[in-house]
Amino acid sequence: MIKRGLLLILLIVVIAFAYIHFQVHGYDDRIITNMNELDTSRWAKPRVAIVFGASVYGNGDLSPILEDRVDTAIELYRARKVDRILVSGDNRHVSYNEPKAMQEYLVTHAVAPQDVVVDYAGRSTYETCMRAKDVFGLQRAVLVSQGYHLPRALYIANSLGLDSVGMAGDLRLKPKADYQSVREWAAEVKAFLNLKYFPPDVLLGDMKPIK
Repeated sequence: MIKRGLLLILLIVVIAFAYIHFQVHGYDDRIITNMNELDTSRWAKPRVAIVFGASVYGNGDLSPILEDRVDTAIELYRARKVDRILVSGDNRHVSYNEPKAMQEYLVTHAVAPQDVVVDYAGRSTYETCMRAKDVFGLQRAVLVSQGYHLPRALYIANSLGLDSVGMAGDLRLKPKADYQSVREWAAEVKAFLNLKYFPPDVLLGDMKPIK
């Protein structure tokens, strides 16, 4: 009897995880790997790419994951697929500043300073998407991240009303089943619960529309 009960619980858990995974991956058809697939003809300007933060080293250098994301945004900018780049990341501590590191990298790689918009309060994927819509006034955006992260980012953004497509930034780091991929399973559950039942507190503040 106990064994059957445990098997029933396990089955319910598996079904629940499968359902959440299916929901989160509902926007996978919006993931682009070639920028020429990005149709910007019907977009109102400014067309904006959102770059999600990731680890920055103590000397201010970008981690390989973050460098891939920022370099992908630079390619979109140089190809005139986007007009602005919104960098959003963690700056909750004075000694750690992902958005500033991304901003400096962009400017030193020939992106005009006025075309870089900095969000210092994007401490999570949810917060970045919410602030892009409610603080920076975006209605549409190109989300730039790795392929393993984009399904969740697109799910959150589009569920919050930010009409988005995703550009996979896998220039150097090839997709593979590793720690980041496994971590996404737990992150998908969190995203689903945040959107459906437990919305997190997001630091908003005054509107700063991107012009």
